Amino acid sequence: MRFLFIRHGEPDYINDCLTATGKLQAEAAAKRLAGEGICEIYASPLGRAQETANYTAETLGLKITTLDFMREISWGGEGVPDDGHIWTLAGKMLYEDNFDFYKQDWREHPYFKHNTVMPCYDKVAAGIDEFLEGQGYRHDGRRFFCSQPNDKTIALFSHGGSGGAALSHILSMPFPYELCVFPYTYTSVIAVDFPSKAGCFVHPRVELFNDAAHIKGLGDELKVQQKVD
Repeated sequence: MRFLFIRHGEPDYINDCLTATGKLQAEAAAKRLAGEGICEIYASPLGRAQETANYTAETLGLKITTLDFMREISWGGEGVPDDGHIWTLAGKMLYEDNFDFYKQDWREHPYFKHNTVMPCYDKVAAGIDEFLEGQGYRHDGRRFFCSQPNDKTIALFSHGGSGGAALSHILSMPFPYELCVFPYTYTSVIAVDFPSKAGCFVHPRVELFNDAAHIKGLGDELKVQQKVD
């Protein structure tokens, strides 16, 4: 199974929709994705993700299935610096605090332990596990058990935060570390391959990350997610 993650186009956060540039990006993404053999399309319930997904859905003649757990995550919390902004805090942990993500528990760091992002992260993690189990892949520790053959290509349109949370959970990477070392821009395409080996444990493989060539010169600079109320 090929699992394609696509971030939404440039957003108007206040009205939860795409800007004029975002619509052009979504249109370009639809052309980019037309040859991928996508058979199922999923999206966050938020307007900017639904609108981005709709361009590809109309191009391919497919319906959009909404996954509520993939709505953008929120962050904050009393006493948490930088308004709890997860990318800023993750960068401080990596570049200023010399935090060792593979020897220390990022969940216990004060930037995240008391951050309202944590229940959001856990909701995404639980939701993506349930979704993947429905596709025939049961999460077991740092790997997945493939219970049935699956050669589909599916696409999920979501956000920088919820998409990052899903990827960090699937790939067994500390969430703040993933936010720092795997950033991606508007309508970028990420391809994760799940080997189809029924009755076996498998490990997902990243085939492609942050492919945004289709919007070159069209607002393709990296921009992290903004505060979501």
